[in-house]
Amino acid sequence: MKQVKNLTKAVESIKLSVIIVNYNVKYYLEQCLYTVMKATNGMEREIIVFDNHSSDGSIEYLKLRYPIVRFITSCHNVGFAKGNNAAIRQSKGEYVLLLNPDTFVGENVLKEAIAFMDRNTRAGSVGVQMHSSDGFMAPESRRAVPSIIVSFLKMIGKDKRYYMRHLPVDVANRIEVVSGAFCLLRKKALDEVGLLDTTYFMYGEDIDLSYRMLQKGYENWYLPLKILHYKGESTHKTSFRYVHVFYKAMLIFFRKYYGHLSFIFTIPISLAIFFKAILAYICIQCVNVKKQLGLLPVIHEEAEYIFIGSRQMIDTCTKIADEHGLRSGYILGNDCTLPHGHNGQADVINSNTKTYVVYDTSSYSYAQILNIMAENPKQNIRLGTYSNKSDIIITQDDIIF
Repeated sequence: MKQVKNLTKAVESIKLSVIIVNYNVKYYLEQCLYTVMKATNGMEREIIVFDNHSSDGSIEYLKLRYPIVRFITSCHNVGFAKGNNAAIRQSKGEYVLLLNPDTFVGENVLKEAIAFMDRNTRAGSVGVQMHSSDGFMAPESRRAVPSIIVSFLKMIGKDKRYYMRHLPVDVANRIEVVSGAFCLLRKKALDEVGLLDTTYFMYGEDIDLSYRMLQKGYENWYLPLKILHYKGESTHKTSFRYVHVFYKAMLIFFRKYYGHLSFIFTIPISLAIFFKAILAYICIQCVNVKKQLGLLPVIHEEAEYIFIGSRQMIDTCTKIADEHGLRSGYILGNDCTLPHGHNGQADVINSNTKTYVVYDTSSYSYAQILNIMAENPKQNIRLGTYSNKSDIIITQDDIIF
């Protein structure tokens, strides 16, 4: 009896359940898991990965490397919402974090976000400052509920209200929609509002959940804590499938919450959504036709790789670069000797060439890497990481080893 009581107490003391739905991105997920482990060091937590029938050997590869992680394997791809729901039902944490596999988090992010929710009991969900691999902040970090007016404005290209651009980026603020790429949820609130709506296969379920949080009187918050989001390594936003799923999700939300309104209001929005979807289809098709006819200019831009880190990292990456014929440069440094990283290294980095700056994660913390990229974001400079745990170079566009 005493052992049963002790086990019950241990289960109840879990502070955080991290849930990641994976589909064919095992190397990005490996990095994500490593940063989550670092960010939750000393915390009572559990990590659950729901695999959507990946064909890249994700489970076999990661089970050996992360025995502490609980893996749930699906017999087919059930989508984002169903995958998260299956894992949530098995979770035991006071808080639940929904996290995309193509992300990594700074060492301070999870503890600070949880501390914020501990202090603010009406906070039902929290989002963070997401950055793309070029260092720019993703506008999806803060969003408004797509009301009739907000939806219409966004459809015609006026998205200031939708992305809540009036709010300062470096201050915590209440927002309306928290992104599903990083969504920290109070389990008590989640129990009240219900799980993700499985009508959405992908996209839209985060808006739906955030809206239900607001309806129940909870608050949704944005915190200026940085994470990296490679933005859809498992999806291709120029594909027909993406267009179909994305705009279908918009219609599902609109019909669910605004379908009762007069057709005077609903018809224009529905038509605008259909028009945007058709336009996206046409644009994709035009590009494909131009490629087939050879009408698009062929750009032979050879990217350059700049490696920054320890002598061991540079020696290893030199061999990798030589094996793959990469144009490369090398800078010996760490968070103390070169705290601003590649910024200010104009003599090494060509501003006119697409450049991947690859940081040694044993020489720089993930938080510092994010700060360096956000310090001076440029579209032609993309982040890469190297870990001596796996000897793999990860960028948004390539996995190199």
